Amino acid sequence: MDKSNGYERIAKRFIEIRGQDEAGVGTLSVRNWVRSLPEKSTILDLGCGTGLPITKVLIDEGMEVYAIDASKIMVQEFNNTFPDIPVECESVEDSLFFNKQFDAIIAWGLIFLLSEEVQTKLLEKVASFLKKGGKLLFTAPAQDGVWMDNLTGQKSRSLGAKKYRDLLDKFGFRIIQEYKDEGENYYFDAIKL
Repeated sequence: MDKSNGYERIAKRFIEIRGQDEAGVGTLSVRNWVRSLPEKSTILDLGCGTGLPITKVLIDEGMEVYAIDASKIMVQEFNNTFPDIPVECESVEDSLFFNKQFDAIIAWGLIFLLSEEVQTKLLEKVASFLKKGGKLLFTAPAQDGVWMDNLTGQKSRSLGAKKYRDLLDKFGFRIIQEYKDEGENYYFDAIKL
């Protein structure tokens, strides 16, 4: 089973399309979110890819960043760009999250690549690795549905805003806000109670 959800196979193409873009879609939204966190917060970036553009925003804002991605090629590129940032090549479902508690966790463009079962387990796992008052930001379509990812050809699935709200509530989160960015990505911004 491909734990990278097809990204290892298309990594070089992804890097050409998005993996070198320092000011891509989502950077403004992520920058605004990061600025709501205390200075020098410890953040885990799940599905970090090459680190561009999302991880770079976290670093530029002075955060202590840790990162995880399941694609070896993406992690190699990440290491080339950010050699001082701890990164692990592993799937989010198998990761031990550096055996660390975090002030915030971000999963940009990741959750909907996972099965419903793995999404549910991941949100529960995220709750256990966030400090009380820690923040979670992830993207997933507000509409529930299944589609084939344009880049990987893999099945993607959104559980829909209502289901995500229910899961976040179940795992001890309160939604702060939901919104779309300039690329129509839908964000769930939550805090662990």
